[in-house]
Amino acid sequence: MSGYEFGPIGLFLFVALAAMRSRLPFRWEHGIGVYGLALFLYGQYGGLVIAPPERMMGDVARILYVHVPAAWMTMVMFTWAFVGALGALLWRSKRDWFDHLSEAATEVGVVLGCLLLVLGAIFARPTWGVYWTWDPRLTASAIMVLSFVGVILLRALVAERDVRVLWASTATILAFVNIPITYMAVRWWRSMHQLQSSPDTMSDLYVFFLRVNAWAFLALATWFVVRRWRIAHAQALLDAPPELPPAPSPAAAGGAA
Repeated sequence: MSGYEFGPIGLFLFVALAAMRSRLPFRWEHGIGVYGLALFLYGQYGGLVIAPPERMMGDVARILYVHVPAAWMTMVMFTWAFVGALGALLWRSKRDWFDHLSEAATEVGVVLGCLLLVLGAIFARPTWGVYWTWDPRLTASAIMVLSFVGVILLRALVAERDVRVLWASTATILAFVNIPITYMAVRWWRSMHQLQSSPDTMSDLYVFFLRVNAWAFLALATWFVVRRWRIAHAQALLDAPPELPPAPSPAAAGGAA
């Protein structure tokens, strides 16, 4: 196995559980969460125990089994937030559905982004000699995360529903500009950060367990997004104004008179 097989398996599980959700004794996303947790435990065991130390960096490189998937999934979550923001602006009938998706993906992406930055700093100390340097990739990553933190703060500050959706969606679309900048920073500017590695230059075990952890992070992040979406949906129902009673018909009004 190359590690790619876990993606189609997860996709099949996702579709099957979603299709049978009305007949399941549990929320369908819990199946995705359990799948992701199992992959994560297997991937971490493989990265820490089975895979050999990296030739140049030794055991320090084992942190990459979490750091790299966290970086990938941070960008995936912010991309989902961008899609949700576009949907909230373009599809009026599905505005709340897309806005909840954008809100949930933004928050999960920020958590993963903070994990990315913390693990990167821990990894940088033994490899670069410092916890932080204003390297283009590091700086762009920090700006990317902070820009989406700004979206969360904007949501908290604006009380009126329609205005909040409009402003938050617009801010999310603007923040998304940081994604390609962060990804391409090591190619556009001189950077201490290494370029994206090719699987041909890495050991098969390293590639395998890196992919296992990547699919694990995706499944777990999906679980968190769906759960956060449900919270946002429930909160929107609580905040919705009560429906007005129907106006009496003319005949009923005349009879009462």
